Amino acid sequence: MTNKAIYPGTFDPITRGHSDLVKRATRLFDRVIVALAAKPGKQPVFTLEERLELARTALAEYDNVEICSFDGLLVEFARIKQARVILRGLRAVSDFDYEFQLAGMNRKLAPDVETLFLTPAEQYSNISSSLVREIAALGGDVTPFVHEKIRDELTRKLR
Repeated sequence: MTNKAIYPGTFDPITRGHSDLVKRATRLFDRVIVALAAKPGKQPVFTLEERLELARTALAEYDNVEICSFDGLLVEFARIKQARVILRGLRAVSDFDYEFQLAGMNRKLAPDVETLFLTPAEQYSNISSSLVREIAALGGDVTPFVHEKIRDELTRKLR
C-alpha cells in the first residue's frame, strides 16, 4: 500500500507557503494529493479550473504530487483516494483553534484517517492567500509570496 497524504484547501491562490508544505510532505509520503475544494465556503477570485492550473504550475517540480479537486466531505474523498493522512498547515497559534476543531470532527467522521499538522518555513509563516490577494488588489508586489505566473494572473484578475 502506498503511503499517501491529502493536503486540502481552497488555494486561492496557492502561495509559496503552500508549496513549502507540499515540499516537506513529499519527503514524508510516497504520494501527496493536493485537493482543491470545488465548493469552498468562500467566494474565490479564481475559478476551480484556474486554481487547478495555478497549482499545477506552482508544484510542477514534484513527481509524487497529484493535483485534483473534490466536492463533499474531505474524509470521504480521502477514503476514495486511499489517503490515511490529512495534512494541515499551521502558520501561527491563531490557526490552531480552528484546525484543532476540524481535526476532531474529521476524527469522529473517520477514525481511520489521521490529521498531521505541518508548519511552513519561517519566511512563509505570515503568508496567506487572502493577504496576497489584498496586496495584489492594491497594486503591491506579491512576487516574494507566489510563483511568477500566479503573480501575473492575480494582477490580471484584480486590476
